[in-house]
Amino acid sequence: MSDNLPAIPGMNNTVASSVGSGLGFLALAGRIAKLAASALFLKEGMHLLRSHMEANSTAALRLSEMCGQAEVEPRFTSMIEDVSTALTGVAEASGDMVNAADSVDTDARGFNNAHESEYRPGYEASNGSGVQQAKPGFYRRTGRRS
Repeated sequence: MSDNLPAIPGMNNTVASSVGSGLGFLALAGRIAKLAASALFLKEGMHLLRSHMEANSTAALRLSEMCGQAEVEPRFTSMIEDVSTALTGVAEASGDMVNAADSVDTDARGFNNAHESEYRPGYEASNGSGVQQAKPGFYRRTGRRS
């Protein structure tokens, strides 16, 4: 699957495959970073959509006013006004999506910060020890805690 997101540390194939099933520290941090980046891209796209729909709604409203002045058949003027209303609805809904994407971005960053502060010291210690560590999830399956 291809996307237009920038490269994110911890998300390339070598890191993902080196942690087995993707439960490793870097793989999870990378997936959360990708989620936050995706939310930002969505937010940006929704801002663009909103301004585009607002401009189109304003243009449709202006057109309906001109049609009214030109005494165009009222049902056609009414249809144009309905289009303007629908475009305004799309603009408002895209604003709701901006708010949702902002929440996802904020929550992902908060999770990533908590994850970093909780698990980075252990990750660094285990990598610096020179001792091969068990695969992620091993201690959970054996009932032991690390």
